[in-house]
Amino acid sequence: MKGGVPLPPELRFPPPSARPEGLYVRPVSELPEDDEPPAATRGPAIHVLLFLATVGSVLLAGAGFATPADAPLDTGADFLRHLASGWTFAVPLLAILLVHEFGHYIAARLHHVDASLPYFLPLPILSPFGTMGAVIAMRGRIRSRDALLDIGAAGPLAGLVVAIPALAIGLSLSPVAPLAPGGFQEGQSLLYLALKRLVVGPIPDGSDVHLHPTAVAGWAGLLVTMLNLLPFGQLDGGHVAYALFGPRQDRYARWFRAALLPMFLYNVAVFVGPVLLGRSELPLGVAISNSWFWLVWYAMLGLIARVSGGAAHPPTEPGTLSPRRRLVAGFTLLCFVLLFMPTPLAQH
Repeated sequence: MKGGVPLPPELRFPPPSARPEGLYVRPVSELPEDDEPPAATRGPAIHVLLFLATVGSVLLAGAGFATPADAPLDTGADFLRHLASGWTFAVPLLAILLVHEFGHYIAARLHHVDASLPYFLPLPILSPFGTMGAVIAMRGRIRSRDALLDIGAAGPLAGLVVAIPALAIGLSLSPVAPLAPGGFQEGQSLLYLALKRLVVGPIPDGSDVHLHPTAVAGWAGLLVTMLNLLPFGQLDGGHVAYALFGPRQDRYARWFRAALLPMFLYNVAVFVGPVLLGRSELPLGVAISNSWFWLVWYAMLGLIARVSGGAAHPPTEPGTLSPRRRLVAGFTLLCFVLLFMPTPLAQH
């Protein structure tokens, strides 16, 4: 940059050969590997600083779930007590993200793929969870389908090992009460519905579980894992599907992205249609905001494809998955089906 001081390597925007590997986009570059220091050998300072900033922003988000909106914040001591109350949300959510990212990291290192430590992404106020998750930087192409499957599946499966118990514990602490106008309904996946039935039991019509902050963290872990497992491009689900299906996955990914448009129209019919027909008292703006999640992700997947160099997944060397890994791949894609939320969040 003219007239400026060059940034240290760890603060530069990652070049194409060290693109982010994390919560949403997991590109794998095929560019030469001699233009940057190895990702795994960079200093840990930036990782530690980003993690500490994320701890603070997630605690702040958790405090919003744990304390009433009118709680007094007149003094610094009041604010610190308010912030500390967010631990019941922050600890399980950070544990889910840590285990998810280190699942990728450990699998990458076992397969001798150069990978950095996780970069946590704080996002106070703008994100209801206080974070956009975490990413790791990877350099070089993942060459074998076995390695691609291991690296792609390790993160979401490891994260679920933490998210499911956290959600079960949180549900056991959550009261069942009537739904109040203006509240929010969290997305209902098959796995989430099964856990609610198992932990809470039958729920009367017109009522639902009012989530404890730990349950919110566990549910957020399911949502993040679902988004990671979308079988498209270089998301985790795209890695797993390409490892299983090979080049055919590029065609399947296009079909999957197109299928998000009917999901958008389904939500329009559920929320906007009744308002236009005079059968719902929900404000039109709220009905529209309840409907557009999958339209946004249709556009997001297109952006992901553009940023990562195209919708096609980078090819692997010839070969097929081992039988055991084919089972792991099938199970991982089944997890996506069990986690899929037709309406991830809606106001009622």
